[in-house]
Amino acid sequence: MRASFPFTAIVGQDEMKLALMIAAVDPRIGGVMVFGDRGTGKSTAVRALAGLLPPIPVAPGCRYHCAPGEARCPEPERHHKGKATAPVPFIDLPLGATEDRVVGALDLERALTLGEKAFEPGLLARAHRGFLYIDEINLLEDHLVDLLLDVAASGENVVEREGLSVRHPARFVLVGSGNPEEGELRPQLLDRFGLSVEVRTPQSLSDRVEILKRCDAFERDPAGFVEHWTKAERRTLKQLGRARDRVAEVETPDAVLARASQLCMTVGADGLRGELTLMRAARALAALAGKSRAGDDELRRVAPLALRHRLRRNVLDDTGSTVRIERAVDEVFAA
Repeated sequence: MRASFPFTAIVGQDEMKLALMIAAVDPRIGGVMVFGDRGTGKSTAVRALAGLLPPIPVAPGCRYHCAPGEARCPEPERHHKGKATAPVPFIDLPLGATEDRVVGALDLERALTLGEKAFEPGLLARAHRGFLYIDEINLLEDHLVDLLLDVAASGENVVEREGLSVRHPARFVLVGSGNPEEGELRPQLLDRFGLSVEVRTPQSLSDRVEILKRCDAFERDPAGFVEHWTKAERRTLKQLGRARDRVAEVETPDAVLARASQLCMTVGADGLRGELTLMRAARALAALAGKSRAGDDELRRVAPLALRHRLRRNVLDDTGSTVRIERAVDEVFAA
């Protein structure tokens, strides 16, 4: 298997890397939407983060990557005794995927040869406990996007078709990417993503040259390049592991929650998803920094990630969403 490009070796794109790390610390945040130019390392970053994480313990023989003792596995009879591990799943969902391939369907081979009704797991089952990446998500059919977001939010895939009734766990970090010039997602769907990132082609000459050098070094000697970045990867892995362990214990003072709600009211975000995402993202960021309490600094930093895609369009204000968020942050924190 070809080695993944190291996560810590990616030049720039700090906001995208931070959003992915926050989502990895607390998957309840609801995934990451990455809009921007082609060829800016979107899929490379997601694949690199999945490759960075340690193997996960799985029940031997399970087709759903279930953890040992997983109560909701639909096929506990397939679990063998013993211990096993597997790499963190990274599933790249193709644009042409059918609904059957995504959610799973009747196993036609067993139905025709043995006359048995059996379920063939789909891509959602393969993505369980890992990452599901969708490039050009704005070109994916709306009903599939709806389905994916529902499953990502509930952590469970329910299939009722062709005489089958199957429920299986499907907890994954959903990452979508796209180019706004090729079509936008409906606001209702954008709102379902936890975090949103804007990436642009690097404009610094030194950054572009460094990217070329690192890509060339990786292509020439993947193993040697990965070895060179081992220490940095281990440090990031330890940071993620500690953050995951402590995030549930991070406190969020009432004053921070009040500022989060005030921010959402100031920008006119509908519903309460904005507040929930701000709270969880600030808590995850504090955990990454080794803090026991989320504060204003964390809230300021995650506000653009959590709110820029929830803004209503204002025909009287043609400034970018990030500028509007920064303006709202300055207003709220100046009060």
